[in-house]
Formats: sequence, structure tokens, C-alpha cells
Amino acid sequence: MAAWNSLSLELVYQIFGWGAFFSWSCSFYPQVILNYKRKSVVGLNFDFLVLNMTKHSSYLIYNAALFFSSVLQKQYHEKYGYDELIPVAANDVAFSVHAVLLTGFTLFQVLIYERGNQKVSLTSSAITFVAWAAAIVCLIIAWPKNSWLWLISVFNVIQVVMTTIKYIPQAIMNFQRKSTVGWSIGNILLDLTGGLLSFFQMGVQSIDQDSWVNFYGNIGKTLLSLEVVVFDVLFIFQHYALYPTREQDVVKGGDKCIEDPAGPLLNPLQPASASVSASES
Repeated sequence: MAAWNSLSLELVYQIFGWGAFFSWSCSFYPQVILNYKRKSVVGLNFDFLVLNMTKHSSYLIYNAALFFSSVLQKQYHEKYGYDELIPVAANDVAFSVHAVLLTGFTLFQVLIYERGNQKVSLTSSAITFVAWAAAIVCLIIAWPKNSWLWLISVFNVIQVVMTTIKYIPQAIMNFQRKSTVGWSIGNILLDLTGGLLSFFQMGVQSIDQDSWVNFYGNIGKTLLSLEVVVFDVLFIFQHYALYPTREQDVVKGGDKCIEDPAGPLLNPLQPASASVSASES
């Protein structure tokens, strides 16, 4: 069976992995705290939140299933070789559980705090419905054949797609408002750190095993790390270069969108005639 060749590299692997866990897990709290201080979720895109919940739920299913199921591990080794390590670590499972809980709590904040005229768009609702409908269809297909590795790979694909889609409404919303007030930059900086550490963790395992199977055997984790870096760099550019935040905006709540609800809160996923908007590790 697969085993580490170097104890030193295994230690570095664990350090990078748990470093990614703490960075990604902590990345949820700046937004939660910001919402609490402002008693408002204006500026936080609701589409981002809804898509993020689907993303993290799918990722939890994939990580937990492959980490705990001996049946799935056997199917993985049959496909990629018995000398390969399982590409899911304990920190991946811990992060997924935490992410689902914190995303759910942020959705609860949406229900109790000032949200202006924001709401979840029909586009986001439709994407979420299609994702879970596809998962159910794949479950029905996989069940008779015991194709469990294929099934959890579907959930991995869902989380990759959701990771790509979920950031877009927030990025467009920032552009429309010409502001990132209400969207925590602390979340982004920690998210970026977690993405880099996760990628380094995979690299360490590949070096130890002298194999790149780790990267394509868990292509979802590989793409997740890369997507996080790309979008976080975009948000950092928006926050610090395009729409630098003034202290008085934060003190007043920075709710330009409340002062001008017809414009800044337009849903980036719907035409300008519709009065909506929607929203992040």
C-alpha cells in the first residue's frame, strides 16, 4: 500500500495542509464580523452565498466520502495504482465541514440584517437547481453499478464549476457599485493564502511520491486552488487599485447602494430593468 517516503516531507505536507485549513477557515470570519458590526449585508452578493453553499456542500461530500470510505479508496487505488496516496487529507474534510457551517451562518445573517432591496437572482436559483438535479441523476446511474468513485467525482466537478461561477456576481457587483464596501478584503487575503498553501501541499506530496497523479487524481482540489488565486487577485485589485475604500465610508456603513438603491443594487446576473442584486472559502 502507499506510504510516505520521507518523514520530513510528510511533516511539511501536514504543515501546509493545516495552514490552508486555518487560512481558509478564518477567511469566513471577517465577513461575518463585518456584517455584525454594520448590522447590514448590503454589498455582500447573495448569489455568491447561495452558489457558495452548493460548492462547499459538494466538496464536503467528495472529501468525506473519499477520506472515510474504504470502498471508495479501493476504487481509487484500482484506477490510479496502489502505490498512490489518497489525495484527500484530514484538513480537507475539516475545512469542508467548517465551510458549510459558516456559509450557513452567513445566510442566517442575511435573514436578520438590513439587506436593502437585494435578493437571490433567478439565474443563481436555476444554476443551483440544475447542479443538485444533475447530482441526483448521477446517483441513480451510479447506484446499480457501484460506480461510487465516478459519483463523487461528479460532486468534485460541481464544486469546481461553482467555484468558477460564484465569484462572478460579486466581482460584477463591485464594478457596478464602484465600491467594495460591505465585501471583506480580509476574507480575500486569507482565502488567497489558503489557496496557495493548498497548492503547495499537493506539490509536496507529488515530490515525495515522484508522481503527478496527486494533481489529476484530485483535479477538483487542483483547480480549486488555481481558481481561488485568480479571483482573489482580481478582488484585491478592485479593492486597493480600482475602488479604494475611504474610512468615512466604513464608519457610515459605506452603503452607497442604500443611498442610490436603483443603481448599485442591480443584479449583475439580470438586465438593468430588474431591481435585484445578489452574494465566499
